[in-house]
Amino acid sequence: MAQKASKTLAARNTSILLRTHLITFFLHALYITLHTLFSRPRSLKPYYILALPTLFIEFYLDKIGRPTYTTDPSGSGAKTLRSPGEDLNAAGLTEYMWDVLYWTWGCIGAVCVLGDRAWWLWGVVPVYSVWLGYSTIMGVKGGLSGFGGGEGGEESAVGSGAESKRQKKMEKRGGRGVQYR
Repeated sequence: MAQKASKTLAARNTSILLRTHLITFFLHALYITLHTLFSRPRSLKPYYILALPTLFIEFYLDKIGRPTYTTDPSGSGAKTLRSPGEDLNAAGLTEYMWDVLYWTWGCIGAVCVLGDRAWWLWGVVPVYSVWLGYSTIMGVKGGLSGFGGGEGGEESAVGSGAESKRQKKMEKRGGRGVQYR
C-alpha cells in the first residue's frame, strides 16, 4: 500500500493520456481523409495554423503528466514508480490547456461536417482568454477591497453610517442602538 496516491495518479494520468492520443489521432485522420477525398483542392493552411499548435499542447501535457518508472537494479526486471507526473486535472493553466484542446477537437469535428468555414469557431478561444483574464483581475480586485484597494469594504460601510435592518428596528423601538468601542 506504499504510495497508493502516487500509483492512483499515475494510473489515471496514463489512461487520460491514452484516451487523449486516441481521440486526437482519430479526429486528425478523419479530417485528413475527408479533406483529401471529398473537398476541392484547397490549402491545408487553416488546419496547420489552428490544429497543429494544439498538438504541441497535447505533447506538453504528455510530458508533464506521463509517469516515470525505474527498473529494479537487482536484475529482477520489476519496475517501480519514480514519479507519477503532474496532476492532469489540476486547475489553472492546465485546465485552460484542456479547454483549448477540447475546443479544437470540436472545431475539427465541425469542419468535417460543415466545411472549412467552421474554422472560424476557433476564434472563440482568444475571446475566452480575454474574458478569463478580465474575470481573474476583477476577482483579485474584489478580494483586495477590504484592504482599501477597492470600494465597498468593511471600513467604508462603518464610516459612512450604513446600518443594517436590525439596527434600524432597534432604534425605532427606542433601543440604545449599537455601541462601538
